[in-house]
Amino acid sequence: MLIREVVPGDWPRIWPFWHRIVAAGETYAWDRDTSEEDARSLWMNPAKRVYVAENDGGAVVASAYLTPNYGGPAARVANAGFMVDPDRAGRGTGRALAEHVLAAARAEGYRGMVFNAVVETNPAVRLWTSLGFTILGTVPDAFDHPRHGRVGLHIMHRAL
Repeated sequence: MLIREVVPGDWPRIWPFWHRIVAAGETYAWDRDTSEEDARSLWMNPAKRVYVAENDGGAVVASAYLTPNYGGPAARVANAGFMVDPDRAGRGTGRALAEHVLAAARAEGYRGMVFNAVVETNPAVRLWTSLGFTILGTVPDAFDHPRHGRVGLHIMHRAL
C-alpha cells in the first residue's frame, strides 16, 4: 500500500466512499446529504494536509486529513479525519493510514491529537484505543444513529 499526499485529481476517487460513509449516517457528525461540492471543500480544504492510501493496483482506498484542532497558542494540538472505503474494512488500511498521519503530526511538531466527536458505536474506537488514544469524556445521547438510536460522542486524545 502506498500512502501519499493528495493531488487535486484524487477527489473523484475519494468522493464515492466519502459519500457512502457520510450518507450511511453511522460514524460522522456531518450532514448525510452533504453535496459533493461541500464535501470537497470540507475534506480538501487548503488548511489541511490530506493523504490518500492506494492499494497495489493504484486504487484510492482511504483518505485522511491532518489539521490544527485549535488556533493561536493551542495550535500544536492536531485533529484528523479518516475515511476508509467500507469494502476495505478489516484489512489494516485504517491502521496503516493512522500510523502514517500520527508520524506526520509528530514530524510537524504537534504535541497531541484530539478527536472531537467519535461516535461511541464506531468500530474505529477499538483502533484508536489500540493506538494509544484515551477517551476523555463522552457527550451522552449526542448522535442520532440510524440503527442504535441516540448514542454518545467520545472526545479522544493522544499525546504525541
